[in-house]
Amino acid sequence: MSAADLQILVTNDDGIDAPGLASLRDELRAIAEVTVVAPAENQSGVGRTRNERVELEEHPWGHVVEGTPADCVAYGLRGLDRSFDMVVAGVNEGPNTGNYVVGRSGTVGAGLEAAFLGVPAMAVSAYHSTDFFIIPPEEYDFARPARIATELVRRTMGGGVFEDVDLLNVNAPVDAPTPGVLLTEPYHDYEQVIEQERRVSADGAPARYQVRLHDRTWPGVVGWENPFPPADGYRQRYPVGSDRRALVDAQVSVSPLSVTHGTPDSAKLAAIVEGVDPR
Repeated sequence: MSAADLQILVTNDDGIDAPGLASLRDELRAIAEVTVVAPAENQSGVGRTRNERVELEEHPWGHVVEGTPADCVAYGLRGLDRSFDMVVAGVNEGPNTGNYVVGRSGTVGAGLEAAFLGVPAMAVSAYHSTDFFIIPPEEYDFARPARIATELVRRTMGGGVFEDVDLLNVNAPVDAPTPGVLLTEPYHDYEQVIEQERRVSADGAPARYQVRLHDRTWPGVVGWENPFPPADGYRQRYPVGSDRRALVDAQVSVSPLSVTHGTPDSAKLAAIVEGVDPR
């Protein structure tokens, strides 16, 4: 397939005006015809959330949607009078690693929507090897992650990768001059911290509380502070081959994902189901 034939749909979860989206579009145009369908505003953390109705506006690059990244993909793949060979989401302003974070990422959610609709997809996120999050994004250059994504698109589209893989989750540094590119899997972690404060209630009224549900997916993280620069403790925590370890070592992480929601063979469950009396 030549560059002139390749059709790519680009979206993100940071909004149509995000610099990472502009860099990704610029790089991909060297190998494909690119159409952008992106959210009007930031939609980080919405996962694969969908809306029944959305507002749509034309844009010089394609369309702007008052909705989620998954809404954008659904419209792009089914609402436009053309077919696409691949969906690329990004470049996200910060990493998406670890199975819990990947599951709630709007960037990855866009890729999941594409995969469910039968189109290969790639989610691309950027990080800084010492700053970690890319905030404010205007102060960073997204060109390197965008170039890496473009090279991966070029190689994977002709390499039969998507015969076995539905989605690639890519995390690339903006600052490392010559990062290695590693095949990884999402690190398996999740920790939830509950902070509960009782509110004053009127006499006889049920007690009311304010509850903070705080996700702790990196050790030592408080709010938006970050765990870098790397320390030996982080390298020991995250095993070689995990996406988190690749980031600690300032490498490019490429994790293949599947949307099959596989069905494990469970003889114990089969016996239980068989014995259920529906009366």
